[in-house]
Parts: sequence; structure tokens; C-alpha cells
Amino acid sequence: MSLHGKTALVTGGARGIGFATVQRLLREGARCVIWDRDPAAIDAATANLADAGEVTSDTVELAKPESVEAAAAQALGRHGQIDILVNNAGIAGINKTLWECTPQEWRDVMEIDLFGVFLCCRAFVPGMIEAGWGRIVNVASIAGKEGNPTASHYSAAKAGVIGLTKSLGKELADTNIRVNCITPAVIETEILEQCTQAHIDYMVSKIPMGRVGQPAEVAAMIAWLSSDEVSFSTGAVFDISGGRATY
Repeated sequence: MSLHGKTALVTGGARGIGFATVQRLLREGARCVIWDRDPAAIDAATANLADAGEVTSDTVELAKPESVEAAAAQALGRHGQIDILVNNAGIAGINKTLWECTPQEWRDVMEIDLFGVFLCCRAFVPGMIEAGWGRIVNVASIAGKEGNPTASHYSAAKAGVIGLTKSLGKELADTNIRVNCITPAVIETEILEQCTQAHIDYMVSKIPMGRVGQPAEVAAMIAWLSSDEVSFSTGAVFDISGGRATY
């Protein structure tokens, strides 16, 4: 697998699964663009990647169309084309039952985890069509398949990402652009700091392997889905959940 000559943009690329994905894509020969809303995290990530390959970055608020459009223009101005889009950024939100959530708590998760994916795809798909090649990998969640209690906002948003992936995959099926998503179970990243220990214990109890996943394991699957090796799968959902879901 080689991604030499390709430019990949990873949202939420300054930490967790996103950072591991940037590391892996650089190793495969791609140049990478990190999008994140935390400038300090971006600075730390780019410093850690100083010797790994070509990396640029933008500070972006994914829930704001004007922020995504401005950052997309900057990225395209620097690189001319984004070949690979990894929609990874997301928040878990607060753990509450649905009826205890405030409208704003629900909306915050939906806007970043789902609306942000729409905005990024909208920004870069036209260029991929014009170039005649592209790969989009959306990071959904096992919660989007099964639903997690006290996480209705997150589960609904990730179910939406799965539906978006299937729709966009069909819309682009007659092009050389492949659109797929992955559904991780609980992965050892900073997002767990947003969850109660009871919620983490619940999620791990559902995993037959009896452990959380590692960011590098997810990054390996994302890198494969970003490559020419994936040519006959689009609008598909790839499980990476330690056996929790097998469909």
C-alpha cells in the first residue's frame, strides 16, 4: 500500500484516533493536513510530527460553515487538491438519559459529529470529482449501530454518519471516489475523559475481546480504506469493535 503523492486531510487530527491516523498516513507516503479546533493541540501534534513528513494545519470549528469554508480554501490554496478526507473529529457529550439532556447539549453533539461531516464532504467532494479520484473515510461508532444508553445524542449522530456514508457512496458510485465508514467500539483516547466510568465499564463489558481498542489499530484500517486497494467497496461500514458487532 502506497499513498505517495496523495494529500490527506484529517479532522480532529491533533489527538487520539486522528493523530494516530496522521502518523500512519505519513508512514504510507501521504502529506497530511491536520484540522482541529484546539491550537495548542495542533502545535503539540505538529511538533511531534516534525520528522515524520509534510504536515500543515488549520484551526477549524467544524460546526460553523464559514469556518469550514475558510479553512478548506486555505488547504486547497496550499496543496491544490485534497485526495483523502478522514472525518474523524467528534465529541462524546455528557452522559445523561435523553429526557435529562438540554436541547443545547443534544445539539452540540449533533452539530460536530454529524453536521461537521456534511460540511467537510460538501467542501471537498467537488474537487475530488474534478480530479477523478478520492477516498472519504468517516469515523462513526458502534453506538450508531446499537445505541448506547445515556448517549442518545452521540448514538443518533453516529447513526447519521452511517446513513450519510451509504447515501454519498451511492451518489459517487460511478466515479473513482470511494466513501466508507468505520464503527469503532471504545478506543483508548482522550474522548473517554468526557464519559463517566460507569459508561466506560458498560461499553467494555460488551466487547468479547475484553479490552479497549488502540488508536493505531483504527488508523491501520483507515489507511487501507484510503488507498487504491479498496476499489469495490463504497457506502460500506467496517466494524472494528473487538467482536462486539459482526454485521
